[in-house]
Amino acid sequence: MKNLVCLLALIAATVAHTRADGANGAPEFIRTFQAQCAALAQTAETNGAMTVSGRDGWLFLASELRHLSVGPFWGESAVKVSRAMQPDQADPLPAIVEFHDQLTAMGIELLVVPVPPKAIIYPDGLLDKVPRDSAGRVARLDPALQAFYAQLRLKGIRVLDLTTAFVQHRSDPEGALYCKQDSHWSGNGCVRAAAAIGLELSATFNDYPKQAFTGEWDTVEISGDLWQALGDPKPPKEKVRIRRVSRASQRGTVAPSRTSPVILLGDSHSLVFHCGDDMLGRGAGLPDQLALELGFPVDLVAVRGSGATLTRIGLLRRARKEPATMAGKKWVVWCFTARDFTESDGWRKLPMKP
Repeated sequence: MKNLVCLLALIAATVAHTRADGANGAPEFIRTFQAQCAALAQTAETNGAMTVSGRDGWLFLASELRHLSVGPFWGESAVKVSRAMQPDQADPLPAIVEFHDQLTAMGIELLVVPVPPKAIIYPDGLLDKVPRDSAGRVARLDPALQAFYAQLRLKGIRVLDLTTAFVQHRSDPEGALYCKQDSHWSGNGCVRAAAAIGLELSATFNDYPKQAFTGEWDTVEISGDLWQALGDPKPPKEKVRIRRVSRASQRGTVAPSRTSPVILLGDSHSLVFHCGDDMLGRGAGLPDQLALELGFPVDLVAVRGSGATLTRIGLLRRARKEPATMAGKKWVVWCFTARDFTESDGWRKLPMKP
């Protein structure tokens, strides 16, 4: 009871602060949402916890809730809200623009695909009252992310904002788009993301040779990272739906291809349900679903850590070791969690020429 009173007091104080400074003109329901996220994140982090328990069995990552609470995170605001280790690496905009320009000089298109925060798609899993539009859909609660994507587009960078499509499919028959007990999207989230990415890329490959793949749905039990971080006793493990992809002519997973015209550059959202072990499953992740959507395997450069800088370092190291890495590439699909805009250790500029 005492913790609840403290949490309510913290929310009230944060709401009062956002009302005072106007929160950059955001509607009051968004300011309230940001304040609630801030309070929940601060309480969890004060207690040394990464997991925030929501409603109906939903679990959320404290750092992701913090990201949703800070407002604008680029330009002059970056150093105020970023957790980057170096102030000159706090702003994600210069690093993304430079990477785009480097790829453009090589004749390669960049598609930036931030993974929407779970609480933006399922705020009703976190809060009792969630604002909805006139059609009954969950209202957008991420004005800072939308404004940042607009800034990227002004720089000529293609951004795929999955939020609209995810909100439309959040009650999909194959299950939620995020794991309730893990910080990643679900197997069905991988399917929906791949479908959206495929639409963005498909025109480039109308005449590209296609291969036959099949997808078969299955149900698996997972040990989510947020579930593992809970104290005992823990609730029962979650079961999620996944779509395993294989070649039509044979069973088994589809390996990424170094000769593919598409590089999927990503964090663990590109590995979950793809590579097995602690990534919850095999053959059903984003690379697998993209193969099914595009009709050919993609190349894969992904890390379990932050997608802000480490992924580009991985690509650069491979390019230096294998000079032909970028030969024949048409697209780089850069997929990483949106929380990295503030919660990563920084956005370094990197020379992409080997």
